[in-house]
Amino acid sequence: MTTSADTGSGRPVVLVGCGRLGSAIVEGWLYTNAVDAADLVILTPSSKPAAEAARFCGAQINPPASVIARARAVVLAVKPAYWKAAVEPIAATLPGDAAIVSVMAGVRTASLASVFSGPIARVMPTTAVATGQGIAAVWSADDAARAVAHALFGPLADVVDLDEEGHIDVATAVAGSGPAYVHAFTRALAAAGQDAGLDADSALRLARGAVRSAASTDPGQSLDALIARVASPGGTTEAGLRALNKSGNLDQAIAAAVVAALLRARELSRD
Repeated sequence: MTTSADTGSGRPVVLVGCGRLGSAIVEGWLYTNAVDAADLVILTPSSKPAAEAARFCGAQINPPASVIARARAVVLAVKPAYWKAAVEPIAATLPGDAAIVSVMAGVRTASLASVFSGPIARVMPTTAVATGQGIAAVWSADDAARAVAHALFGPLADVVDLDEEGHIDVATAVAGSGPAYVHAFTRALAAAGQDAGLDADSALRLARGAVRSAASTDPGQSLDALIARVASPGGTTEAGLRALNKSGNLDQAIAAAVVAALLRARELSRD
């Protein structure tokens, strides 16, 4: 795995945007040392706790253009609707070989290439990169840009390489949005427990504990095998699963969520 020790060259990594995902990326870099704080530049219009923590460790916040002109990589983590305005001040300053790594949903490589001259990779990470436990889909038509994306996100996430750019939208709908689906399920599970007689705190702790237990199981086992370990024939779990997916309701609801998110990602690409 490539780390900051073998990607650094005195040239900084520039992060544009430090919102929720950008902050998670900064936290992950500091946590894993994938990017040394001394090699990190953060461009943000407002003060962010993650950026200030990085500054304390040696990162530069909104430095002069001469610093950005030495960038070896630029990670774009701004809202898709505003990305052109955000990068306009720096695009002409960047060296031609600086890799552009976008974590923005819906912004196609062709659009990025209309502004940047360097090699481009697209990455869709989850916010769990903050603790080195994320998942990140990567696509690039350029081997060098793909290698940079792996170096920046490999220490923070399980990296899944995609063979088509369009699959980034699917990864967004499944993994990028997926944690919110799980949180929504957890909330519903806790509410059901409370309706059945548990106090609110106990119901929530039990629901969160159930999800945490599921996430901690052996990833080498198939999901069917993991379900079978809990759902004994004729038992309570089997009864619950039958109710949960009566007439395919669960499968249909999840499929509908993924399709809706996918369609919205494609709409963003046309904005």
